[in-house]
Amino acid sequence: MTGTRARRTVVSVVVSAVLACGTACTAGEGPAPRQSASAPPGPAARTSRPPALTGPSADALRSVERATGRAGSARVESTTVMGGELSLEAAGALGWRDDGLTGTLTITYTGGTTAETMRSLGTTAMEARYLPDAYYARMGDEFADRVGGRHWIKYVYEDLEDLGGGAGAGFADQMRKTTPHQAVKALLTAEDVRKVGEETTRGRRTTHWSGTVGGETAQTVDIWVDDRNLLVKKVERGRTKTGELTQTAYYSDYGVPVSARRPPAGDTADFKELLVSQSG
Repeated sequence: MTGTRARRTVVSVVVSAVLACGTACTAGEGPAPRQSASAPPGPAARTSRPPALTGPSADALRSVERATGRAGSARVESTTVMGGELSLEAAGALGWRDDGLTGTLTITYTGGTTAETMRSLGTTAMEARYLPDAYYARMGDEFADRVGGRHWIKYVYEDLEDLGGGAGAGFADQMRKTTPHQAVKALLTAEDVRKVGEETTRGRRTTHWSGTVGGETAQTVDIWVDDRNLLVKKVERGRTKTGELTQTAYYSDYGVPVSARRPPAGDTADFKELLVSQSG
């Protein structure tokens, strides 16, 4: 595979991989928010989606949402399976503020058709850097040779919104709101949320909550919360166009310092440039 054909394959794989990571790698997005994509995160966004849950359970979950949100950062380990298309593991640290998501994850593709295609292009793992306006993915040397020698690929979130067929619709909004406490916000809209009980999770005493959220695209969301009202574990289960979605995420070291630097411009290709080469 050489020339234009190789670049077309590369672009197709990388775009599909980054879109999958938008909901999988960052571990904690939950269902799409019920609000306009133009609404900013924070209190104004919450008032546009009043919670269905009331009473002591709502008060407890709001305390979890506030505590997790105030923590501002955490280490994350997650595993995700999306039907036969993708399975992956992600590990690193993420920070969340009003201006968006920051941090770095190492993402390993462990199965599915995406992993097979990535393997054929010389890589099964990549480094992902998240900044408020863009996402950067670092591929391997063989992969870089096929896209002009540059290792990093840059995805400006607004550019992804313009992908044909609506493939990137809502991506920017999702990425800006991807934080561990999104699962708690989702549970606050669930009419069937319940306290399952007290359990030990990774050696810590936790309270287990569960509920169904998302309406027509319903997902089961389970969270485990410690005595500081911080998420220790989250599990989401539901269906996607490619089959069953199962995601498990663990959070630790809340408040850990997090940074993500932009890669060198000379070693970075903009995904829009790759799309032009694909059509050439």
